[in-house]
Amino acid sequence: MRQQTRSQSRRRGSQAENSNRDRWLITYADLITLLLIFFVVMYAMSTLDKGKYEEVTQSLQLTFKSGDSILEEGSGITGTADEYKNPDTTTTPPNTEIEPTQEVQVQEPHALTERELAFRQQEQELQGLMSVISKYVSDNKLDDQIFVADKPQGISITLSDQFVFDVGRADLKPASSPVLAKLASLFKNLGTTVSIEGHTDNLPITSASKYQDNWELSGARALSILRFFLEHENLSPDGFQYAGYADTRPVGDNTTTPGRQSNRRVEIIVLRQLQE
Repeated sequence: MRQQTRSQSRRRGSQAENSNRDRWLITYADLITLLLIFFVVMYAMSTLDKGKYEEVTQSLQLTFKSGDSILEEGSGITGTADEYKNPDTTTTPPNTEIEPTQEVQVQEPHALTERELAFRQQEQELQGLMSVISKYVSDNKLDDQIFVADKPQGISITLSDQFVFDVGRADLKPASSPVLAKLASLFKNLGTTVSIEGHTDNLPITSASKYQDNWELSGARALSILRFFLEHENLSPDGFQYAGYADTRPVGDNTTTPGRQSNRRVEIIVLRQLQE
């Protein structure tokens, strides 16, 4: 009896082992089934529905009916000229309202204000002034003493100190009177401000000069020219201003003789501005 029981237990253990060993087949079969289903679904998705393709194509053709294809051959969006050729690209699609043609309005030139017109007129006057002075300087061979330039702030007329003053002095030389009188005649009808600015080099004032320093000397020289315009030429003081800058605005190198000479000057600037 015991032997029979032992024999049955061995058979059951053997069957259990065989059952455990064969379980991987179930997992493998499930995997194969899932892969098969996956490929079937992929195939079904990749199958072209010709009927739906035709519907989409016709819809696109109607949408882009008014234009030719961007492809080189055929008309319409897909280039299928034979099947969906647009017989008349100028035909208006049905149920579409025709918008009235909008006229292109040409913008008229901006009307200039009175101030803008005044600035234009002043600019013409400044250019004419520069032309007249440049010709006067050239005709009288004063190119090495008088320099005319068009600067952003206005027309600049630079007078060398040797031409207008003696060393360390602010009294006008008689030879400079004709030039200053000529400038005065050009300034009479200008509707702008004339700025007279004195400049020196960086050398200190000598004991022989009656001026304390270069500030006083540069201001006195500018004032002498201003007084000439007001007292000798009877110009209105409303159109003038003057200043002395000493050696603070050099145009040359103060370490050289030519540089210091170019720094000793008086600038008469006809400003680009309108008087109130």
